[in-house]
Amino acid sequence: MKTIVILGPESTGKTTLAEQLSKHLKAVYIPEYARTYVENLSCGYTYDDVETIAKRQVADFKEAIAKDDNSAKYLVMDTFLIVTKVWFLHVFHRCPLWLQPELEMAQIDLFLLCKPDIPWVDDPVRENPHLREYLYEWYKNELISLNATFVEIGGAGNSRTKHALQAIKTVFR
Repeated sequence: MKTIVILGPESTGKTTLAEQLSKHLKAVYIPEYARTYVENLSCGYTYDDVETIAKRQVADFKEAIAKDDNSAKYLVMDTFLIVTKVWFLHVFHRCPLWLQPELEMAQIDLFLLCKPDIPWVDDPVRENPHLREYLYEWYKNELISLNATFVEIGGAGNSRTKHALQAIKTVFR
């Protein structure tokens, strides 16, 4: 099973793209856990909350890989540890020691990095409308440092999805 991670700054269409790709590719889909977790907190999130989210991301990924019965050709994840690592460092200026090795061991075949070229949509969980370009470059640098295969995805609506599908087709020929 080929693994594809959708990542990028807030409000760049990650969830929409992940859902569309999952349906189009008939893929196993791992939704973003962070949003669900944070929406259910009674107060602001803590370092420990973010670590709980990171551990759940790893567990969901490993479970999906272990269950691979060859019925699905792709696994699509709506965010993964790069986003969480940057979140740790940006907000708390530190990161759990286990996270980087876990990230390096994860066998991700393709990252699709969503460009912040669509309008910001405000919601109660989003925090950084003016930092999208900064965070985008940070994610890109993390991918480069991992020597990861990634494609930058831009455009709006169906155009964004078509770019992503073309990238997948090109990478997995």
